Amino acid sequence: MDEQGLLESFRQCFGAEPTYLVRSPGRVNLLGEHVDYNDGPVLPAAIDRAIWMAAQATGGSEVELFSLDFNERVTIRLDAVSQKVAVDGKALPGWALYPAGVAWALQQAGFRVGGIRAVYTSNLPIGAGLSSSAAVEVGFGMLWNEAYRLGIERLRLAELCQRAENEYVGLACGLMDQFASACGVEGHALFFDTRSRQWQALPLPPGTVIVIADSGVRRSLTSSAYNERRQSCEQAVELLRQYLPGIRALRDVSPTEFAAYSEFLPPLVRRRAEHVVKEIQRVFSATNALRREDSRAFGALMYAGHASLRDLYEVSLPELDTLVEIARSLPGCLGARLTGAGFGGCTVNLVEMEQAEAFIQGLKQAYQQRTQRQAQVYLCRASAGASVKVIAGNLPG
Repeated sequence: MDEQGLLESFRQCFGAEPTYLVRSPGRVNLLGEHVDYNDGPVLPAAIDRAIWMAAQATGGSEVELFSLDFNERVTIRLDAVSQKVAVDGKALPGWALYPAGVAWALQQAGFRVGGIRAVYTSNLPIGAGLSSSAAVEVGFGMLWNEAYRLGIERLRLAELCQRAENEYVGLACGLMDQFASACGVEGHALFFDTRSRQWQALPLPPGTVIVIADSGVRRSLTSSAYNERRQSCEQAVELLRQYLPGIRALRDVSPTEFAAYSEFLPPLVRRRAEHVVKEIQRVFSATNALRREDSRAFGALMYAGHASLRDLYEVSLPELDTLVEIARSLPGCLGARLTGAGFGGCTVNLVEMEQAEAFIQGLKQAYQQRTQRQAQVYLCRASAGASVKVIAGNLPG
């Protein structure tokens, strides 16, 4: 849907003129998978697929939402947001928990949030691992921040949106998704240290584009599978602490130290920890590759990361492996790997710009031949973070 269509949908829904147009991007993670809960650094990029919202601040006490993608409307009272029910007493639908959670998190942090009306839609595939939920959260956080002049800087806003997802929606996630959506820089990857919260934007290699391939397999990372991997990492830290007493997380274990002491870990725990320790090192190596514009080295690290996720962390699937194998065989592909938690979703590919269209067609055709599945393949560019544009009307005081 284009901008005019979104504005017209708002007028039809609420019989009023919208005041704000909000864009909040999804993200793709280029390197650094399953390291955020080990205090490691990550390397995401915001992408030019996003949540789009037309909105109005009412100054009242209700949040009126219409999701064009679900064709559902709901109204929430701000003084009852903690109850997770709409004004009619029914439980909030899943899609409405994200904006409601942001209102809750802002209130918990002591900010005054007023009423809004919003119509929104997305061209992010839901459940594909491109962080549509974080994009919704950050979009609504940016809207309240702008409309009610809350003065929250972007990283702090991302933290509040993460709290909404963790404590209100009830989904465990690190800060990377909300951070990338809030702080994206056009044409750049974002080196983000999840421990220190320091970050730096690094230009992507010249003459390259990001291609995202959706396997068509929806992620089925169950809480038990996710928790098992987290527990393995925690167990590794406990056991390695006997030999490395100063460590707080796997972030603190160097590859050399791991090589020296990994024999004291049970085989499964060793594999999980080896992925994390080496993946963290790959992120540092990748940032150096970006600084020297070495796209070949960066791509090789992507391939190595996928092999580690497949063989050591065991979160890949045959469909994802097939996409990476095909990509590797096609001209112009510099690197490929699964992105996101795994068990379905997407791969991310770094591709030479001049070969991108042929790469996309070749990947689609070969994937269908080998799996009898259709892959949705998107050419993306690294985008700026979420933004709010004032389009009409009076701002609340």
